Amino acid sequence: MSTIGADTNTHAERRKPTVLQIVPRLVTGGVERGTIDVATALLAAGWRPLIASEGGPMTRELDRAGITHIKLPLASKNPFVIRANVDRLAALIERMDVDIVHARSRAPAWSAHYAAKRTGRHFVTTFHNAYALGSIFKRKYNAVMATGERVIAISNFVAAHVADVYGVGPDRLRTIPRGVDIARFDPDRVTPERVIPLLKAWRIPDGASVVLLPGRLTRWKGQHVLVEAMAKLNRPDAVAVIMGSGRDGYRQELEAAAQRHGALASFRFVDDTADIAAAYMAADVVVSASTSPEGFGRVIVEAQAMGRPVVATAHGGAQETVVPGETGWLVPPGDAEALAATLATVLDLDGKQRMALAKRSIAHIRTHFTAAQMTQKTLAVYEELMPQAAAIAAA
Repeated sequence: MSTIGADTNTHAERRKPTVLQIVPRLVTGGVERGTIDVATALLAAGWRPLIASEGGPMTRELDRAGITHIKLPLASKNPFVIRANVDRLAALIERMDVDIVHARSRAPAWSAHYAAKRTGRHFVTTFHNAYALGSIFKRKYNAVMATGERVIAISNFVAAHVADVYGVGPDRLRTIPRGVDIARFDPDRVTPERVIPLLKAWRIPDGASVVLLPGRLTRWKGQHVLVEAMAKLNRPDAVAVIMGSGRDGYRQELEAAAQRHGALASFRFVDDTADIAAAYMAADVVVSASTSPEGFGRVIVEAQAMGRPVVATAHGGAQETVVPGETGWLVPPGDAEALAATLATVLDLDGKQRMALAKRSIAHIRTHFTAAQMTQKTLAVYEELMPQAAAIAAA
C-alpha cells in the first residue's frame, strides 16, 4: 500500500494542489466509487489526490493507480475516537501540505471539519442522502455536512433537503449527480463468457427470465416487497435473484416469506459479484424496491447504462434518473401489487421493444450521468476555492 512521508515528496509534488478526501471505509459502494473516481480524475489533471479511510478491499485500486491512501480509524462513531482523529487529520494535513479537505460521511466529517479549521484549509462536504432528522442530537450530528465552504448534493432531491433543512444557499450549494463509468458499464464489452457462468451459478433454468435486485440486505432496500410481488406475479418462467450481503437474519426472513407464499423455488439469494456489469446483462429486468428514498440510486443508473429495463420506486433520486415509459418504470414505494403488474409488463416486452428501450436508456445515461461529467464538475468546485489550482496543476 502507498505510504506517506513528507521527506519522500519531491518539490514538484509538494507544490501540486492537494485534495484529501475522507470516507469511513473503502468497501464496495457508491460513496467509495465516487471517491476513487474523483481521485483518479485529480491525478489525471495534475493534482495530488489523497484518500484517508479505515481501509478495505478497494484500496487495491488506489495502489494500482498510484494514489496515496492513509489508514486511520475514520469509521468509528465513538466520540473519543472522533476527537482523536482531529489531531491525526490536522497533523496529516500539515505534513502532506493539503489544500482542500473533502468529507463524504458524517462521523469523519466532524473530525475533518475541526482539523481543516485548525489548519486554515478549505473544507468541502458531500451529502449522499437526505439524512433522517430524528432527535435534536441526530439533527446536530447531521448538520456538520452543511458546514462546508462548498456543499455538494448528489441529486436535486438531496439539494432541496439541504437547502430546506439546513439553509444552505446557492452561494455554497452545488448539485453534482453521481456518474457511471461508461467504459465499464458498456453492454458491447460484456461477452457471453462473462454472463453464462453467472447464470449457471445462480441455477437459472434455460429460457427463464431473470428479475435482479442488487443491493445491501437491509429492510429499507425493499427486498421483502419483491418477494410479495413475485408471489402475486406467479410466473413459473421468472426467477428473482436477490443479490447482496447484509444481515443473515433478514435473508432468513426473506426466505421464510418466499416459502410462505409458495414462491421459494422462484428465488435465488446470492452474494455480491465482482462482475456487476455481467450481472446486469444476465437480467431481463433490474429492480430497485427501496421503501425509503435513495439520494441517487446507483443500481438503476448502472442498469440503464447497460441497456436493461428498470423498475424503481417513485421517490428520491430515481425520479431524476428514470424517464417513465422511455427508459424504465416507476412504482409507488412498498406497493407489491403495482410492482407485480409492472414486472408483468416488462417481461412481456418483445425483442424489438427491448432493443428500442436499450437504445434510449444507454443514450440517456451517456448524456446525463457519466463519471466524467461528475468528476469534471467536482474539480470545478475545487477550482472555485482555488482559482489558481488548474494553472499550478498544469505547470
